[in-house]
Amino acid sequence: MSAVNFSAQQFLQADLPEKIDRILWETGVDARCLHLEITESSFLDGEGAIAILHRLKKRGIKLSIDDFGTGYSCLNYLHFLPVDILKLDRSFVRLLGLEKPTEEIVKAIVALGHNLGLELVAEGIETTAQLQKLQQLDCECGQGFLFGKPMTPKVAEEFIISSLDLEKINDE
Repeated sequence: MSAVNFSAQQFLQADLPEKIDRILWETGVDARCLHLEITESSFLDGEGAIAILHRLKKRGIKLSIDDFGTGYSCLNYLHFLPVDILKLDRSFVRLLGLEKPTEEIVKAIVALGHNLGLELVAEGIETTAQLQKLQQLDCECGQGFLFGKPMTPKVAEEFIISSLDLEKINDE
């Protein structure tokens, strides 16, 4: 699955779903293989943003709220947003183990996400201590420098190819 980040300005283009349809058609990519990450600030528009999300979701595109918990969190929106994933902002991860209130906030966000049937992804994991704490809090996914540094497209391609179990693929 490929994840694509959108700024609030890009996301709020009324014809965004049609533009994505065209790109998917031109590239031959199945909409179910696309994952769009939209920041919370994109939802300040309210109903217009929610309508765009619903149009994208009908196409089978996976949707996530990026940088969740950083200033624009309106829990009421979670009730209306057809999203699949909450991405916990790195500012919370950075303070895990250092501040008790941060741990309680992360615990609450994870519980909220699970109770709503959403997947949780913690951003900015840099240490094994952070990873262990997130695992204790039942956060099932993470990303950050602990797992890998940013890569050029060429290095990423080589990494993916070297990670594939080609014997298993050829046997299928």
